[in-house]
Amino acid sequence: MNGENKFLKLFYIIAFIAFACVSCWATAESLHMLLPTWPLFAVYIITIGFFVIASLGTKMIVDSFNPNIYLEKRGLRLIGGVIIVLVFWLVCSMPTNTHTFFYRSVANGIAKQDIMTTSGYLSLLENDTKIEDSIKNTLNVFDNKINAKLQDLESEIMNKANPNFGPEARNILRQFAYLLDVPTVDPLSTRATPTDSQRKILVDEYRNKIYKLAETKRIAIRNSMLAADRDVYTMKAKTARISLDSISERMNNKPSLLNEASFTHEIDNHLQTAYSLIKNYSKYIDFNSQSDREIYMANNPVTNIKRLMSVFDVWKDFFRGLYKGHGFVFWILISILVDIAAFIFFDLAFKKED
Repeated sequence: MNGENKFLKLFYIIAFIAFACVSCWATAESLHMLLPTWPLFAVYIITIGFFVIASLGTKMIVDSFNPNIYLEKRGLRLIGGVIIVLVFWLVCSMPTNTHTFFYRSVANGIAKQDIMTTSGYLSLLENDTKIEDSIKNTLNVFDNKINAKLQDLESEIMNKANPNFGPEARNILRQFAYLLDVPTVDPLSTRATPTDSQRKILVDEYRNKIYKLAETKRIAIRNSMLAADRDVYTMKAKTARISLDSISERMNNKPSLLNEASFTHEIDNHLQTAYSLIKNYSKYIDFNSQSDREIYMANNPVTNIKRLMSVFDVWKDFFRGLYKGHGFVFWILISILVDIAAFIFFDLAFKKED
């Protein structure tokens, strides 16, 4: 072997190692997210072993088509090489590499969106927004009825055709008693033939009296509509929201944390707690969409970041069309090109000469 050939062989070996390092790193990252309890060195040993075997498989395929070398059982070698490449590259290396490249490009955005949406629902639970809105609407209806009856009473009292506090006015007081949930609303004393100013004073006195009774009724309405476990779920929601806010702040300060499997699993643990809380107290929440309801109300809710950590779920979601516009196909191509480059340099570095 002359000097030029030695240089080329060395170059091919170095190039193979460089591309193999990228590929093995990406595969190991993906597997470590999927299997966080496994020691990282063990994951790398498996990854490197699989990649070397896949490289040998490509060499078996290339050698079987090389007519310039002596090779026994070319057909079997070709079939064996194809099987090895399918098992160790197409099933393992390429999907995991794509997963890592894709994860790195979208993890920050998906994690932030998951946290933001979940925090929003926790805030609704913490502030008891659904119940408070319902109470507000109920009290508005009650106030409108009271004000309408006060208007009727004022019209009756100010009616000069009825000089006394007549049957219709007394009937209105009975309706007030029903609305205010009191036995009776006793009439106020008045002159037999009051003047206009006295009638006006009488109207104001009735208004003050009815408003005092109405305030007691409003408190009763509010108390009756509050859930018995309100203090429990509002406090739990507040605690969970504060935890997610802390996670979000750490992400903003150091975005690279999402590349650490331990931190990603920490995010998932906090989100799982929040998902469970939202599901358990879903009757106190109005979901923004049907898709959100399906996510949080699933039998076994899986957070978006949890799905993103799983190579299997990411590929399933891709085939379901969930990653349109996220550049998934681009990362497939990058993964394929990195591995093909490594295989080419491997074959060139160790090709048979005769």
